[in-house]
Amino acid sequence: MCDIRLFRRAWLDYRTAANLLAVPENDEAYMNNVAYHLQQAVEKTLKAFLECVGVTVPNTHDIDKLVRMSENNGSCVTITDWIKEKTDMLTRWETDTRYDIDYCVEKKKVVTGLEEVRQFLEVNGLKKELRDELKEDGIKDQLREFFPKSYEPEDAFEWNCYYQIYQKKLLRLQKDDLQQSAESP
Repeated sequence: MCDIRLFRRAWLDYRTAANLLAVPENDEAYMNNVAYHLQQAVEKTLKAFLECVGVTVPNTHDIDKLVRMSENNGSCVTITDWIKEKTDMLTRWETDTRYDIDYCVEKKKVVTGLEEVRQFLEVNGLKKELRDELKEDGIKDQLREFFPKSYEPEDAFEWNCYYQIYQKKLLRLQKDDLQQSAESP
């Protein structure tokens, strides 16, 4: 079973970035801080999904490497086009915003990044509100089949994460159920 704490930390980094950007500060170093937290949200999400498929994640901040690892190891993460196109920029948001005193992220890029990272997290179930798919009858019961008997997710956020993690297995279960129904007299 996957450890949800890394998903929660990714969500917290996104919320930190959103809260920082909401403060009327127009300092370049301030924008760097927002960009750093956005990068961390993406990095931690990719690493969390890799860990859920049993991949030992190296100590890296390289988003391109993590995207390739996700694609090559059966990770359940959905990688948006923006994330794929901006892997180098996102990696620089981790390293250059911390170590290059002359590096400055433009506010326009940060604002775009905030929206794109929100979409990336949302499509991967990292949000507080329960996913629509989990509101359908029986989906939670099917998902419970993958949990230890005494385990129950504590909130909508956890349900959302587990849905994304086990989505492929759920679809196989549903397909098998339909096939068995069709074969029954």
